[in-house]
Amino acid sequence: MSNPPIAAARPHPVASPHGVRTDPYYWLRDDERANPQVLAYLAAENAYREHRMSMTKPFEDALYEEIVARLKQDDSSVPYLKRGYWYHTRFEPGKEHPIFVRRFGTASPEEILIDANSHALGHDYYRIGALEVSPGGGWLAFCEDTVGRRQYTLRFKNLRSGEILEVAIPDVEADLAWANDDRTLLYVEKDPETLLGLYVKKHVLGTDPRHDALAFEQNDKTFYTGVSKSKSERFVFIHMESTVSSEWRYAEAGDPKLEFKTFRPHERDHEYQLEHRGGDFIVRTNWQARNFRLMRVPIGREADRTAWSDVVAHREDTFIEDFDVFDRFLAVSVRTGGLAKICIKPAGEGGGAEAGSGDEFFIDSDEAAYATSLSINPEADTELLRYAYSSLTTPTTIYDYNVRTREKILLKRDPVVGSFDPANYRTQFLFAPARDGTQIPVSLVYRKEFLRDGGAPLLQYAYGAYGLSTDPVFSSARLSLIDRGFVYAIAHVRGGQEMGRAWYDLGRKLNKMNSFTDFIDVTRFLVAEGYAGKERVFAMGGSAGGMAVAAVANLSPGDYRGIVAQVPFVDVVTTMLDDSIPLTTNEYDEWGNPNDREDYDYMLSYSPYDNVRAQRYPAMFVTTGLWDSQVQYYEPAKWVAKLRALKSDDNALLLHVDMEAGHGGKSGRFQRYREIAMEYAFLLDQADIHA
Repeated sequence: MSNPPIAAARPHPVASPHGVRTDPYYWLRDDERANPQVLAYLAAENAYREHRMSMTKPFEDALYEEIVARLKQDDSSVPYLKRGYWYHTRFEPGKEHPIFVRRFGTASPEEILIDANSHALGHDYYRIGALEVSPGGGWLAFCEDTVGRRQYTLRFKNLRSGEILEVAIPDVEADLAWANDDRTLLYVEKDPETLLGLYVKKHVLGTDPRHDALAFEQNDKTFYTGVSKSKSERFVFIHMESTVSSEWRYAEAGDPKLEFKTFRPHERDHEYQLEHRGGDFIVRTNWQARNFRLMRVPIGREADRTAWSDVVAHREDTFIEDFDVFDRFLAVSVRTGGLAKICIKPAGEGGGAEAGSGDEFFIDSDEAAYATSLSINPEADTELLRYAYSSLTTPTTIYDYNVRTREKILLKRDPVVGSFDPANYRTQFLFAPARDGTQIPVSLVYRKEFLRDGGAPLLQYAYGAYGLSTDPVFSSARLSLIDRGFVYAIAHVRGGQEMGRAWYDLGRKLNKMNSFTDFIDVTRFLVAEGYAGKERVFAMGGSAGGMAVAAVANLSPGDYRGIVAQVPFVDVVTTMLDDSIPLTTNEYDEWGNPNDREDYDYMLSYSPYDNVRAQRYPAMFVTTGLWDSQVQYYEPAKWVAKLRALKSDDNALLLHVDMEAGHGGKSGRFQRYREIAMEYAFLLDQADIHA
């Protein structure tokens, strides 16, 4: 198809308490994904994209082969010990999916829990969302998705006989927790319309799931609901999280009735999470602590806040993001100075001496921009902490860290097949001034021979929503851009949590515009400082980050040569007005409630779809998945249709619709790089780099 498809304009009224808007492309919405006219239009978009990129298809294929060639075909994860078994995941050459295995002790033969490759046969999409072995080690519960819509089916395998039971429980979350009787499993059933997990149920092996007992029903659709088990295995938890509040319930995992008690009822602006150690719960809480603190609460005394005591105190310059408990120390994942670090807090009153001096300390790094994160640590009686380290120049590396001697034990660094040498690259961490004077963190990576002369192509990425931070971590695929002269930058814009909770609050609801202007201001700073040529700047973002780059395209199109918008959330007002769409009502505290006039007007002022107008736009490559449960496919499709009708340039505007996938794209290990190669071919072509 040599000409772009032109979607028919069919005005449709979108009602709100504040008036009616007209949406000319509302007809592209098909909740059943079966409307022949809609599917034909999406197919036409794919055909047009294929035609426009036909000249670069050989280059795209070469990029794919180049990217995949860097992957170790028979890779495997580092084994971890739990209840006497060593568990790990491995891949076999040429196969797309992982094989989950275990070994009892060190001398026993390998036992395959699940070979996802065999389960994927006959499916265009296949992903395992959760695996949980029963306390006695004889049963495996697992969740599988064969569509890409995150509507998992719960299955059971007898690990003694190898038999997979015929029982299949559909429409569940990828959250599972076994009780200690080795027969009862807690799971969360979804509402098939909104896809929210609303019903916590108890399934007993050997019984009909139609009669599964209801342990809890979520009536407030602003909350996400999940289940988990304490590290000690003494408790099972039901936890509910909204943007600004939490509620946890706990039951003794050995209680046949699994009678749950509420730790603290949810209250607005109180967020918390629990873990168990000894006679206490360790609580991460923002009660009187905007950046969170860790507190010790004797079990049964949670209602009496005078019984709560600090373990790790609140700090204005340090945001506590996560933690793990051990008998002799706590490992705390924090954000400070814009970077993800791990703090070690020895146990005992006043710090104690069991794990060294008793003072808190950080695991160190000698790189400018990096990220550390807690890894799998199922054993509590140890002085070793397993953690992951990565930077823009260092592949993900797994260490065991001795908290007493402070020795790092290298277990594995993700291999990069070929001639990769980290010494050939440089990374920087700097700050760019925003228009209101705020300093925005920026992570950069480029080849060592890069000259800051204002001529290089730049790809700038951001997310900036939900308090999710974008860490400066390694990507072997990204080398295909950097080795061809690109500078890669992460703009840590407001809306993430890199600089603490306030950083998030300054990028949500009535402050959302900060995320977009921060992105633009970082671009202008990098160009002014010579990191990029003004005519060679590209932007990329996905999902909420796709919204950011789409908003930037409306606000400041002249600053960008091209934009890659991956599964972008662009039709903000219409989506947030419709509580039948998955994940709407529980995001009012993120974007605003359009039933409120102030929120409605503010959202309308930046919504990328509503602000498309007759002007020149950068070249654009837009992706979506027909089965996307997070950002419905019709948002990007409508946005592209409206851009085609209104934009005044002839720059490329391409839409790639994956007809067999959802929000995360393809499920296979190699398949996912097809889309990356497509995006990179687009970027390199727009940058006039063809080899």
